[in-house]
Amino acid sequence: MTTSKRSFIRMAGALAVAATGAPALIGVASARTAPAAARRGSYLIRNGAVITVDRATGVLPRADVWVRDGVIEKVGPGLRAPGAEVIDATDMIVMPGFVNSHYHMWSAIGRSFTAREGGFSYYPAKGATSVLYSAEDFYNSVLLGCAELASGGTTTVHNWSHNTRSPAHADAELRAHRQALLRARYAYGHVDQMPADEVNRYQDLPRVQREWFGERSPLDGLVHLGLNLRGPQQSTDAVFHEEMKFAKASGLPVAIHAPQEAPNNVDALDYERRGYLGPDFMIAHYVPATPADLAAMARTKTPLTFATHSELRLSSTGDARAALFAMRAAGLTISLSSDATSIAPPDMFEMMRFTWNLGVPWTGTPSEKAQAVGVQEVIEMATINGARAMGLADVTGSLTEGKRADIILVRTRDLNMWPVGNIETAIVQGGTGSNVDTVLVDGRILKRNGRLTAYNLAQIRQRAQASATRIRAAAGDKLVF
Repeated sequence: MTTSKRSFIRMAGALAVAATGAPALIGVASARTAPAAARRGSYLIRNGAVITVDRATGVLPRADVWVRDGVIEKVGPGLRAPGAEVIDATDMIVMPGFVNSHYHMWSAIGRSFTAREGGFSYYPAKGATSVLYSAEDFYNSVLLGCAELASGGTTTVHNWSHNTRSPAHADAELRAHRQALLRARYAYGHVDQMPADEVNRYQDLPRVQREWFGERSPLDGLVHLGLNLRGPQQSTDAVFHEEMKFAKASGLPVAIHAPQEAPNNVDALDYERRGYLGPDFMIAHYVPATPADLAAMARTKTPLTFATHSELRLSSTGDARAALFAMRAAGLTISLSSDATSIAPPDMFEMMRFTWNLGVPWTGTPSEKAQAVGVQEVIEMATINGARAMGLADVTGSLTEGKRADIILVRTRDLNMWPVGNIETAIVQGGTGSNVDTVLVDGRILKRNGRLTAYNLAQIRQRAQASATRIRAAAGDKLVF
């Protein structure tokens, strides 16, 4: 181990202890940080500029939103809601919470495991550390990720768990979800670096379904179960098709990665013939998709998650801008996602802005005569499209009467937002997570007056630091930082 590496580990360990005066390593049982009281109530969100993301209602320059028992009761100006607690949204934008449709939350604490020198090293860093995560580390990582999401206005996340190392690891992630109170899909997966010719039998899945998603589920209906498969990117074709037989028989929604490095061996046209495609089959990173692939996805209403930063940073199979325009032209439901923290933060404001700036027609290419991506479009990608991709469009993604109350309030008097012209443009061009004042998920307030109220942040930070420090130390010379 190099001298600089030893120094870093000593420094990080000292920070972990200094944060609370506690030892760096803490057991999973003691890490069950109880949130502050977050109960559903009756709220009248008054006098906000409301982006409903409901095309029948549109944008309301000044309106109210009445929430009762977790449901959006009414949206409109001058509402009366006797007995409701008033939340003053003057000089705020009220909109649905964001939906992140693809996030590997087990590695949220690995946001800076990549090398400072020698170029970008996401895959080597993941390969060097994925085997070192304990169940405690998974809990600490997922809870950190959820708190960050909530703070930035994301109320629904697809936890794409592609390193499900043991039953204890799965339980740890689900305990974190129970604590976090976000809406989510937990996509149960494989062990990272599993041999490509070995079939994942999902032996623990029946227990997870029974204990976490059965009649006595402790998740209060906020989390639903899915599967993620390695796909032909990380397994042989024969193994992938064998695993798909199991997935189809399970009735659970499925997600796979398309390759970001050559060759492209995901064949959507073939998957359509086999009956794989459909609203419950999500594909990530499909930058190299052919027109025939995209047409098959469009015919079957197969959702696509577009991790804008990752497609640009990692994909060597095609151009992300060209792919984005081809996906739009095919009529796909495109949702936005962050992939992994070693690539980009799970910041939906940044993702919207980046995608909006990317979506400019390119002279001399097939996109030359296309319409530029607009601010309304990227807001839909960040909200209702993500809800559709996760099978939750009837539940969340827009401020529609009868849906669940997943709502954020964004301050506009902050210097980076003021003055406001077009309301949707203000969100996309100027907004950041620091402007998020209030967050409700399922009618519960998780953030208010700019402060997270449902989490013990000191403990979350300390435990995340302890896990990261231990993993880095265990990786030794396999990591350079």
